[in-house]
Amino acid sequence: MNTFEINKMTTTERLETMEAIWDSLVRDETEIDMPGWHGDILDERRLRIERGEATFFSLDELKSGNGR
Repeated sequence: MNTFEINKMTTTERLETMEAIWDSLVRDETEIDMPGWHGDILDERRLRIERGEATFFSLDELKSGNGR
């Protein structure tokens, strides 16, 4: 399947295809290595939490724009 074929699909068909792909990935037990930069970001966030420098917002606050 290529992008031309995908673009010919309805939105519903594309969403159903994405769901099927996601479901197949979730069931796949192949371990995918995390990129190094992602680990760096997580380490930095962990440090900010440990130092008490992190700010947390509820989902409602983020949705309302008050979490900015």
